[in-house]
Amino acid sequence: MGPNGTLLARAFDTLTRDGADAAAHLLTENFIAHLPGVPEPLHGRDAWAVGVRQMLAAFPDLSITVEDAIEQGDQVALRVRFRGTHGGPFQGIGATHRPIEFTSVEIYRIEGDLIAEEWVAPDMITLMRQIS
Repeated sequence: MGPNGTLLARAFDTLTRDGADAAAHLLTENFIAHLPGVPEPLHGRDAWAVGVRQMLAAFPDLSITVEDAIEQGDQVALRVRFRGTHGGPFQGIGATHRPIEFTSVEIYRIEGDLIAEEWVAPDMITLMRQIS
């Protein structure tokens, strides 16, 4: 894995170990998040942190593993695996305490030593089947 992939692996580790606020420092101030089903991109660290906090509250033992990384210039394409336990409300479903595991294909743009933009495509169908 090259330097940008290593930055992202460190960001995931920081996120799951220390939370959204600690990981937000690895984002540019004008960070942009492109999310499925959301018509307009989210702008800024704070907007990103809201969704991340919801995910961590729903899956408090969440782990994220980078399984594949392809780097080209300032962009990195990843296949990541999420694992955890459904310990809090998520998308209107109360905690089931069931284990979850799903993948996501994600693309990131890096500026200097910070993450500037993301496009994520998580396998939400698999996740929702596991908690429904």
